This record gives sequence, C-alpha cells and structure tokens, in this order.
Amino acid sequence: MSWLLALPFLIPIFTALATFPARARPRLCGVLSIFGCTLLLVVTIAILVLVESNGTHAAQMGDWAAPFGITLVADRLSAVMLLISGIVGLCVAIFALSDIGKYRVKLGFHSFFQLLLAGVCGSFITGDIFNLYVWFEVMLIASFALLVLGGDRIQLDGGIKYVALNLVSTLLMLTSIGMIYGLTGTLNMAQLHISLAAVDNPAAVSTLAVLFICAFGIKAAIFPLFFWLPASYHAPPVAVTAVFAGLLTKVGVYALIRTFTLIFPNDLGFTHSILLGTALLTMLTGVLGAAAHYEFRKILAFHIISQIGFLVLGLALNSPLALAGAVFYMVHNIVAKTNLFLISGTAQRLTGSFELSEIGGIYRASPLLSTFFFIAAFSLAGFPPLSGFWAKLLLLKASLDQAAYWVVVVALVTGVLTLFSMSKIWAEAFLKAHPKDYCKCLGDIPRYERYQRLLPVALLALITLLLGLVPGPFIDYSLAAAGELLEPAGYLGAVLGLQTQ
Repeated sequence: MSWLLALPFLIPIFTALATFPARARPRLCGVLSIFGCTLLLVVTIAILVLVESNGTHAAQMGDWAAPFGITLVADRLSAVMLLISGIVGLCVAIFALSDIGKYRVKLGFHSFFQLLLAGVCGSFITGDIFNLYVWFEVMLIASFALLVLGGDRIQLDGGIKYVALNLVSTLLMLTSIGMIYGLTGTLNMAQLHISLAAVDNPAAVSTLAVLFICAFGIKAAIFPLFFWLPASYHAPPVAVTAVFAGLLTKVGVYALIRTFTLIFPNDLGFTHSILLGTALLTMLTGVLGAAAHYEFRKILAFHIISQIGFLVLGLALNSPLALAGAVFYMVHNIVAKTNLFLISGTAQRLTGSFELSEIGGIYRASPLLSTFFFIAAFSLAGFPPLSGFWAKLLLLKASLDQAAYWVVVVALVTGVLTLFSMSKIWAEAFLKAHPKDYCKCLGDIPRYERYQRLLPVALLALITLLLGLVPGPFIDYSLAAAGELLEPAGYLGAVLGLQTQ
C-alpha cells in the first residue's frame, strides 16, 4: 500500500501539470482543479480508514530500509490533517471559479494552488525532517506566487514582507537540520527519537530545540514572529487568503507538535515553558489586534494568530487531554477560519468593500449567508454547542488538571475578546443598513456564481455543526491521536520495523 501514502502529494502535482497548459481555457482549468481535489479527498478518506483500521502505516520509497531512504508515515494526526486538507482544497477550488478572474487563471493560479496542496500534504505525510524542509519550500514558492499573482501593488508589498520572514525561517530550519544530523547521523524522525536521546550534550540539544521553535514558529505565526501574516493576508484574492488561513500556519503548528512529541520528547521543562509563554502571548496579541481593526479580512487575519496560541497551548501543556484539545481545535479552526474568509469574499461581492464602516445590510440581502457566518464566527468564539466550545473545553479542562489557573484566565479573556470581534462584524456588516444603500441581494448574482460561492460555505458550515452537535466520535479520535503522540511505539515500529514493501 506504499503507493497510497504517496498519492496525497502526487495527485496535486499531476493536477498542477495538467492545469498549466490548460490555463488559457479558464473553465477547463477550473474543472481539472476540482477533479484533482476530489481525487485527493477520496485518497485522504482511504488513508484515514486504513490508519483507523490497522494503526500507523509507513512506506519506504524505493525499497530503501529505514532510516536510510525516504519514509512516508500516516498516523491518526497526519491522517486527519490530510483529510481536512482535502476538504479545504475542494471547497476553495469550487469557490475560486467565481472569485479568481480569467487573468489570474491564465497566469497559472490553479497550478500554483495545486502545488501548494502538494506541499501541505507532503508535510503531513513525510517521516523525514529534511523532506519536511523540502515540502516547506514547495509551499513557500507556491504561496509566494499566489500572493503576488496579478502584480497589484498591495500584493507585491505583502509578498515581500511574507517571503522575507519566511526565508529567515528557511535558514533557521536548514541550520537546525544540519546540526541535528551532525549530532545523530540521521534525519529520519523515528530514528531521531532514539538517537537524540542518546546524545550526551544537553546544551546542544536545548539549542537545537530553540532553533526549531523559531523556525517552525515563524511558519506558524507565533509571538513575536507573526508580523508577516497581518501584513500580507489581506492582499491577495479571498480564495488565496482562505487556503492560506486554513492550512499554511497549521502546517507550522503540526511541525511543532510532531517535533516536540517525537524528536524532543525528553526536554519538557525548558522547551515547554517557552512554548507556554509563547502560546499565551500569541493568544493575547492576536485577539487585541483583531479587536482594534475594522476591516473584515484584517480582523480575521489577527484571529488566525490568536487561534494559533490555543494550538500551541495544547502542545505546551503536553498531557493527553491537552494534545487531544489541540487536535480537535486544529480541525475546528481550519474549517471555521477557511469558511469565514470565503464568507468575507461573498460579503465584499454583495457590498463592494471589506471595510466595516462602508458595508452593511447583508442579513437582509442574504439570510442564508448570514446564518453560515453566524455558525462559523460564533464557533470560533467558543459558543456552545458549536465545535469551538468543545475544543476550548478540552484545553481548559487540561489547564485546570495541571492547576494552571492563570492559563484559564488568559484563555477566557481571549474568548471574550474573540466574541467581541465577531459581534462587531455581525453588527456592522450584517445587521446595520448599508451606508450607501448599495448592498445587492444574493438573488441578483448569477445562479452559477451563487452555487460556486454558497456550496463550499455550506459544506464547511455543516462540518462545523457536526463537530459541535456530535462531538463524541471526534473527541475519542483526538484522544487516540494524542495517545499515539505521547506513546510513539506504534510510530517507531511502523517505520523502523518496515524493511520492504
């Protein structure tokens, strides 16, 4: 079954190759992109079923025995991240049909979008830290191309800030990889778990851990390394920002979780104190930035930062319940955040602006779109019984179990300010009348465009509702994923015990 683990990145690569020569025909290009995303979703479902049925599954490319060859690994965490990437990819590909103009399609939007998905999926499935770096670079190149595609001045400005800080992350990551190879002689993550524990140089190991926190922290946009995100995420078309918001920073968080549960599991006091302080500052600075802004996308961009803090908090607490909360929160946040950006694009289509002072009347123009926004926004704020409530409840319970009462206070304050920001958007954009009486009725938009915009939004809203109303199965799944992270014997056995395919 080794071919199955390779398909999550091979399908987007081949789709990118298929869409590039077809870019002069936007409709065909869009259909090919949707077809590729549909295949990707089917494959990720198959991988999830495989992992749930048989446990962690590994494959050695080219029949090179671990730890010498390229290893692909799927456990519960990577499987669910692949699945949610497939869902987000399909939803954004459908939305892009109406959001991305012919000019950007001809410049290669769909090809770069598929390469971005390949980088994301490759990062989730790799079992080798150097190949993780390779997939990060694929994501960086594709995301930079998507960010500046079209050449608008605001895009170029945001793109320069984006790529400059991410190149720093690249240098830090390469330095860390070189150092860890020098200490252990391997780059296979499972072998690193064993080899790094045998290194009798605590100072070098701690230095490595801090370097990895900085490298992945820039990708994840944690405090104080997040400034590139609000400076760039409002620049490209909404379809681009939505996939960035849903997936890019989460790959950084995934890398942190994988690194500090598998590679550095024994240096808990030092590294996790850093992660805990960083998590709380990330939560607060992000939500304060959101509270201070009055532009739809900038509010949502700062909330990306704030929500990353909750994810890092789960890793910092490092208990089964806390890591389960991080897994649940990551899936919930990817769905809700992607949806909110898609909704912001439709809101701009109806009202003509992203500035809250210049828009309004959306509830009257489209009660259905308003309902979808309410579900996603108040789930993000942790309103019961939506998915965000259960995710935050797991993290708060884990904090109380460790008597970290001040962590609970910061989390609750962040939740209140998140509710304030979402209520601000609800009141200004949806409830109040448009100041220029400009707001279109959704029925005034062509039927095909309505379907392209509302179908992915409805699907994501439905997932949010299901996670909230029927949380039990996914909480159980998240607890099982956390157990695998804290007790990686199954991961080690699948990788190091697999010699041939």
